[in-house]
Amino acid sequence: MWEEILKAIPVLLSATLKFILGPIGGKAAGLHLITTMIATAGGMMTSVVAFTYFGEFIRKHIIQRFFKDRPERNLDGRSATWYLKYGLPGIAFLTPVILTPIGGTLLAVGLGSSRQKVIFFMLISACLWSVALTTAVYFGYDFIVDWVQGIQWN
Repeated sequence: MWEEILKAIPVLLSATLKFILGPIGGKAAGLHLITTMIATAGGMMTSVVAFTYFGEFIRKHIIQRFFKDRPERNLDGRSATWYLKYGLPGIAFLTPVILTPIGGTLLAVGLGSSRQKVIFFMLISACLWSVALTTAVYFGYDFIVDWVQGIQWN
């Protein structure tokens, strides 16, 4: 049990930065399918909670320290249009596959969504995408390996 938990920690940490790294890392580490799903969703939610509650502090105290002359930017037209059209559920849906957990969270919070709604929709998205992508990685990899091994190479 402890060995499985220790193997899951790097999977969780990699999923905090880029969601797809969780299922790939779990398969590479030889983790159980369910453990990989939980670690991947947990990794995304770690980023979401951290940047939802501490994003303002990070922006004020860390980013402005290194980028003092950087002017404040408003969101470009595409981000605002996307948000007006699909709202927070659309941003949460695309966060694991297109945006990073950090980028999606900062976008959702920056557009004025409440913290509780951001966490709620991101949790639903993380769970759904974790199941889908982990299943695809685990069974897709086995399918491709079996297919390649079955080819008669002349």
